[in-house]
Amino acid sequence: MLALHSYWAYLLVFIWIAAVANAFSGFRNQKEYQSKDLLLGLSTLIFAHIQLFIGLSWYFMSPVFKAMQAVGVAEIVANPGSRFLALEHPLTMLVAVTLLTIGWSRHKKTDNSKAKFKTIAIFYGIALFLVLLRIPWKQWLFN
Repeated sequence: MLALHSYWAYLLVFIWIAAVANAFSGFRNQKEYQSKDLLLGLSTLIFAHIQLFIGLSWYFMSPVFKAMQAVGVAEIVANPGSRFLALEHPLTMLVAVTLLTIGWSRHKKTDNSKAKFKTIAIFYGIALFLVLLRIPWKQWLFN
């Protein structure tokens, strides 16, 4: 399950970066919002939700979660590495996917192309920043 979570993350980050770059480009160049833009934003949203499901499934089977049950949350929080994997990473990812969902919902409520691109750029961009901040890079890249 961890391998699936890691490999799916590579795909998701690639699509997410493309969606944010596309939104900034569309906003800056005042392009018309087209079906390809919709597909890229929606694909990012779907892939992120799948990743969240995989991640939560792994989380409740992980050694960190089992250790948290065995020794208690206070013990895990005292160790920075364990705290990162047990709390910081999953909570930040949950916030990021929530921001994606809010951004997607808000962009659908407008007919203005510039506003659509701006909304996607802001919400997806902030969410991507949070994700990149809380990826366990050492484990992710060298696993």
